[in-house]
Amino acid sequence: MKKYYSITALAFFLSACAHHAPDYLQVIAAPELNQLMQNQDIFLVDVHTPEQRHIKGTDVFIPYNNVEQYLDKLPKDKNTPIYLYCEGGPMGNAAAKALHELGYTHLSNLDGGSKAWAKAGFGFE
Repeated sequence: MKKYYSITALAFFLSACAHHAPDYLQVIAAPELNQLMQNQDIFLVDVHTPEQRHIKGTDVFIPYNNVEQYLDKLPKDKNTPIYLYCEGGPMGNAAAKALHELGYTHLSNLDGGSKAWAKAGFGFE
C-alpha cells in the first residue's frame, strides 16, 4: 500500500512540474503563436532532435542539446524575443534553459510543440 502512495505522489509531483514553466520562460499556445507570426517578424527556432519538418517561418534549426555551438545563428541582442519549439515541448524547455543561462531574456516555448501546431491545422515547410 505504501508503494502505491509513493508512486501516486511521485506521478502527481512530476505532472505538476511539467505544467509549471520557470519564470524566465513563457509558454505560448499554437493559435497565439500563429497570430503573432501573422502580425510580426519573430525569431522562431526549431530545437527538436532529430531534425523534423519545420513550421513555416522557422528561422533556424538549433539542436536543443547544442545551443552553445550555434551562438552565431542567434540574435546578437539578448533582449530579442526568441520562440522555440520541438515536437512536444520538453526539448524547447531545455533549450530555453540553456539560452537563459547564456543571458537571453525573452524566451517562449510552443505549448505542445509541433504536434499541437499540426493539431491546430497550421502549416509546415
